[in-house]
Amino acid sequence: MRATEAAAEARRVMEICNACRYCEGFCAVFPAMTLKRDFSDADVSYLANLCHGCRGCYYACQYAPPHEWGVNVPATFALLRTDTYAEYAWPPRAAALFQRNGVVVSLALAAAVALVLILAGLANPGGAFTAARPVAPGAFYDVIPLWAMQVVGIASFGFALAAMAMGARNFWRDAGARGAGPVAIGLALWDVLTLRNLGGGGNGCNDNSERFSMRRRWLHHAMFYGFMLCFAATCTGFVYHAFLGWHAPYPLLSAPVVLGTVGGALLLAGTGGMIAMRQVADPAVNPRALLGADLAVLVLLSLSALTGLVLLALRGTGAMGPALAVHLGVILALFVTLPYSRMIHGVYRGLALLRRAAERNMTPTSG
Repeated sequence: MRATEAAAEARRVMEICNACRYCEGFCAVFPAMTLKRDFSDADVSYLANLCHGCRGCYYACQYAPPHEWGVNVPATFALLRTDTYAEYAWPPRAAALFQRNGVVVSLALAAAVALVLILAGLANPGGAFTAARPVAPGAFYDVIPLWAMQVVGIASFGFALAAMAMGARNFWRDAGARGAGPVAIGLALWDVLTLRNLGGGGNGCNDNSERFSMRRRWLHHAMFYGFMLCFAATCTGFVYHAFLGWHAPYPLLSAPVVLGTVGGALLLAGTGGMIAMRQVADPAVNPRALLGADLAVLVLLSLSALTGLVLLALRGTGAMGPALAVHLGVILALFVTLPYSRMIHGVYRGLALLRRAAERNMTPTSG
């Protein structure tokens, strides 16, 4: 991790917190912090990605602004996490572009992919792209050629997987984590699946005041499990198509449609709630400089769910072709931007939790 202003500020703040230790029971960050006396840039990068932004430490801190020491762990770590997204990303320039113009880049990419698919669909003879047709197996491939969807989909998803793998490797190397065995993996996976650290010290997060609430945790659960259900729907559809010879669109009560519908509804609820919370969040702990990048991923997630549900409603009509192109455009834009958006924090935070679990396993008395 290179030296940045955010990293320097994080080292200063951690040195104060390590001397105070009032917040040691709040989340995973503070017990992990106590294992260090001096903090390198890599150390504070790891701690920043271990932070879940519950903000309890800010409202409990006696050294928070307007105190002259100005300790603000959530805002400092939020800015540092953004630095890590750019630092560990591959290729690095793509991350810088997304951080500057997240919403514009996301929507432009979605529009570009959708346009390619629309042009491929319009190339079909006989106006098939806009013709109404029965909801029957293979109807999607009648409006947009299967080869076009496969080429664009494989290129987008393959690039996203490669870029995320490179970013994860860079983070893990920099964090200096070693010796993560089965027990540590199990502990980290449990922390990820339960979002335990979004409970703060046990009463929930401080959304925008000293009042505690579990709302942010439940909204994150809705987004996380909604996304995973939608991904499961895609994987199930792939198995149906590739191994069973069953072609989309599938019946309403089929596994891909049920998983995608429930997942889409959860995604819409989670992202809608998070967008609303972001608009009224306390600016002291939510830097306005990060608003564009934050909204970009929430907008893409919500659009992926919304366009999927719209496509489900428009099956069998003349609007099915354009709806399919737009939905696939949004989904593939989401995949391409995953390594550079705030979605990558899921990977880095998971790895940070894995390092923390390994440390807990080796030093049981550290908390």
